[in-house]
Amino acid sequence: MTKTTSAPVPVLGTRALNRATLERQLLLRRSPLSAQAAVHHLVGLQAQNVRPPYYALAARLDGFAPEALSRLMADREVVRIVTLRSTIHTHTAADCLTLRPLVQPARDRELASFRTGLAGVDLDRLAALTRELVESEPRTMAQLRAALSAEWPDADPQSLAVAARCRLPLVQVTPRGLGGRSGQVALTTAEHWLGRPAGPAPQPDAVVLRYLAAFGPASVKDMQTWAGLTRLREVFERLRPGLVTFRAEDGTELFDLPDAPRPDPDTPAPPRFLPEFDNLLLSHADRTRVVPPAHRGRHWQGNQAYRTLLVDGFLAGVWKLDGQTMVVEPFDALTRQARAEVVTEAERMLAALHPGVSYDVRFGTVRT
Repeated sequence: MTKTTSAPVPVLGTRALNRATLERQLLLRRSPLSAQAAVHHLVGLQAQNVRPPYYALAARLDGFAPEALSRLMADREVVRIVTLRSTIHTHTAADCLTLRPLVQPARDRELASFRTGLAGVDLDRLAALTRELVESEPRTMAQLRAALSAEWPDADPQSLAVAARCRLPLVQVTPRGLGGRSGQVALTTAEHWLGRPAGPAPQPDAVVLRYLAAFGPASVKDMQTWAGLTRLREVFERLRPGLVTFRAEDGTELFDLPDAPRPDPDTPAPPRFLPEFDNLLLSHADRTRVVPPAHRGRHWQGNQAYRTLLVDGFLAGVWKLDGQTMVVEPFDALTRQARAEVVTEAERMLAALHPGVSYDVRFGTVRT
């Protein structure tokens, strides 16, 4: 009797994972998608500050103009709200109303760490009072702290404000987030701002598939890192019959959509300038597909993240705007050709995001 053996699981090397992820992230070649379609495909953009979503889309979309995203915000087609990993993201209105319920368990866990400052506080009453306050008119966090502290004077004011943010889906209203304009953070509920109720939390199965489409191939831990959720193994197991699997070089099992693009590892990857906190660098437990081990942690200092440069698809430096000069600080010496390609990409991005403004591009000292 002949014993059958299963075929070995294919191994995806670092460059194969890099090129696949760049393709899903619209960074291997610029996409013709609209800004709204891109925000949907990418399942949101990190948005701790106002500018990052604009830089993120400029790196990814063909012909992107800042007005495209500003118009979506002004028309309430996209919003800024705390969702994944307890960080502010720019989401489509539809994703705002569904993804926030999905990640609510993570917000509940976050709230538990503030229990000492919330002793004696009725959280249901706090949520009801907060809703009444912010739906009567948008409120700043300072105004929320003051109003809630008047109700619970013995509680920690910051804990009260965090509790309000955790219990309710609070969006940042415009003009905050509009390109070329400033505005302090003022909050109201997503339902009030968008004029419709939140939907039920989506099945995690559907969100896993969207994550793989935008970030795959990926492991269970990768997905959990991106979402800030736990216990997703059973979801992947439920989906396994419809997925394909691979192994990373360290043996980690990776899942993917059968028809998702997995380009040749030698596919050229042009330079790209990314904002601080770009999801490309934050959405996997193992980030070596983008961050070489030698450069791990070099785009951070304390809690501060730098804007980053990709060369050949990998983290290769940081950049900043100093007046009307872009300063590029590579981590290693670049070849003459790579420097020329970096300058060309810098000029393209600056022209798209700052039309009519003349910028110089110079290279700073190699960061050691």
